[in-house]
Amino acid sequence: MAEELIPGIDPTAKPSGEGCADCLAVGGWWLHLRRCAACGRIGCCDSSPAQHAGAHARAAGHPFITSFEPGEDWFWNVETEEYYEGPELAEPLAHPLSQPTPGPSGSVPDDWRQHLH
Repeated sequence: MAEELIPGIDPTAKPSGEGCADCLAVGGWWLHLRRCAACGRIGCCDSSPAQHAGAHARAAGHPFITSFEPGEDWFWNVETEEYYEGPELAEPLAHPLSQPTPGPSGSVPDDWRQHLH
């Protein structure tokens, strides 16, 4: 039986990198990473200072994000604010285990907890 396609999820879209593309561009940092299930863009979670993943999803009209954290397997719809089950995505499914959380190394302030949402 063929897996049913979910509009807004492209199982073949590869991750854009190992960290939040927007944070890396400006020397920022993140708590956790999320992956756009439509295009693969990696962004920071809504608890992170910049909240890039949710902002990308809403601006691009890409409703589904998924965790890019090791051991996590879920999809979140930013439009309905509900969890979903989705297909296996293109590898890698998470950032490298060597990358710290929060990250990236060298960019996280000592008082990082005070900057979370």
